[in-house]
Amino acid sequence: MRPLLLVLSLVFGTMLSAQSSTTELLGAWESTFTDGEGRVSQLTMTVADGFMVMTAYNKKSGEFIATLGGRWRADWDNFSITYEFDSSDSTKVGSVTTMPYELVAGKLIFNGDKIWDRTDAMAPGALPGAWEIVGRKRDGKMQDLSERRNSPRKTMKILSGSRFQWIAFDIAKKQFRATGGGAYTTDENGMYIEKIEFFSRDPERSGSQLSFDYKLANGDWVHRGVSSKGKPLHEIWSLRK
Repeated sequence: MRPLLLVLSLVFGTMLSAQSSTTELLGAWESTFTDGEGRVSQLTMTVADGFMVMTAYNKKSGEFIATLGGRWRADWDNFSITYEFDSSDSTKVGSVTTMPYELVAGKLIFNGDKIWDRTDAMAPGALPGAWEIVGRKRDGKMQDLSERRNSPRKTMKILSGSRFQWIAFDIAKKQFRATGGGAYTTDENGMYIEKIEFFSRDPERSGSQLSFDYKLANGDWVHRGVSSKGKPLHEIWSLRK
């Protein structure tokens, strides 16, 4: 696996002055990364309220390369990440990295030259935010997983207005377990559709599409359908705090 630290070396750098509102950072961003062998990889970054994720993958083959993310905060000049997971360097978990940034004409710029283009500004999809699983039906019974909200072991699904990514990780063990993501849509009929672009455990699933019925109930996201393994799926997700 090529380390995402190579990508970050292009992102973190000298101080800049940014005159922007941090709420303008929310949404999905994309860029590219060319490694030393001339291979071009897709970079995608989703910034939700309080949490973010950055991922590198091969858009044509679906090969997953690396991902990192966690809690973020920003002021007028600097963007900071407190790592909850890093697939290429587990020693980063728990540490904080601060980088300068600026927003210019709708583009997000790190280090004065690493440019990210906006994919969306938390619309049009109806499910933007960082969610964690709190319930799941197994053998006809709904399991209460709400205790995981206070556990270091997480399954998080982070969405902008058009992008989704799920990540399974354990903060205490500094362990990255798996991830997958791509594009999503919702419609007025309560349909949620995922188009998978990468999956860390099986690149062959890239290009597949999954459809679910969904609804928002008391602030929770409930969805039902069939998993990528063809098994019935019924889950409840709550926004992370």
